Amino acid sequence: MGSIRPPKQVKLLVGLLSGDRDLISRACQLLSKQFGEIDLRSEYWPFEQTDYYSDELGEHIERRFVSFSQLIHANAIAEIKRQTNDIESRICEDLARPTDHRLVNLDPGYVALSKLVLATTKDYAHRIYLRRGIYAEATLRFHDGGWHPWPWTYPDYASKAYQEFFMTVREQLKKQYSDFDNDRRGINSSG
Repeated sequence: MGSIRPPKQVKLLVGLLSGDRDLISRACQLLSKQFGEIDLRSEYWPFEQTDYYSDELGEHIERRFVSFSQLIHANAIAEIKRQTNDIESRICEDLARPTDHRLVNLDPGYVALSKLVLATTKDYAHRIYLRRGIYAEATLRFHDGGWHPWPWTYPDYASKAYQEFFMTVREQLKKQYSDFDNDRRGINSSG
């Protein structure tokens, strides 16, 4: 029988989609208020894989990812998804727009050393129910030194540019683990 151990904390990641960079910046400010300091930001990338979001977000949609310096417990992702849904609604309310017509799409997830997990409100065969209407899926797996997609991975998440950013996030997570271990042992990592 395997022994039960607490899992390591993971790195919170949020993907943002919008046709307006100012709204992405506004969303980042609200996310930072809710989840703490943003430590990594991706470039802006055109989101051209589908027109699924065009009615809500407009044309010329761009994607950006941010990660947060404060690590989280993986089981917090369900509540975080509900909080990011509230932030989407708040942005609409602040701009006197209907809340059922998002201006910014926020996709929270987390990076662990072995996987990238996304939270969603949509059930499907490969998704696991967490709680309070939220599901999770392992979107990418890490092995042999790189990220690898599953058959269900969204095409943009399988792209080289995204995976390079996720590698940076993973490296930051490894550094945070190392710093934590050094602090626990009383080793000063700065020299």
